[in-house]
Amino acid sequence: ASPRQGPGPAAERPDPSRLRPHVVLAQENTQIRDLQQENRELWVSLEEHQDALELIMSKYRKQMLQLLEGRKREEAEPVLKVHQANSGEIESQIDRICEMGAVMRKAVQVDDEQFFKVQERLAQLELENKELRELLLISKESFEVGREDLPD
Repeated sequence: ASPRQGPGPAAERPDPSRLRPHVVLAQENTQIRDLQQENRELWVSLEEHQDALELIMSKYRKQMLQLLEGRKREEAEPVLKVHQANSGEIESQIDRICEMGAVMRKAVQVDDEQFFKVQERLAQLELENKELRELLLISKESFEVGREDLPD
């Protein structure tokens, strides 16, 4: 096998040590410029992908928010109906309690009036009893005085 078998990869790239320094620098500068251009293109592509992803995510978030709001309304509606029913029942019970309170206040008022009438009647009877006892005592005394005056 001869050292030179035609143009191959080794023939396409000359040995850098054989080239002159300014040729090597020119090739490296070209490669650097190509890499920088590719880097700029990749950055632009990355920014486009990020923008597209952000747009997709914002639409996704918006749809999820709408979905959650719809669910909240659906979930809240039965709870709201139960709450309204309970509120109506509680209001009805409060009204009944207030009515019972009014009846009880009226009963207490009637009882108080009756108690005062009984107390007043009792005081009248006690006074009448006392006066009758005094009359009875006077009557006994006068009867005894009248007996003493009678001759034996």
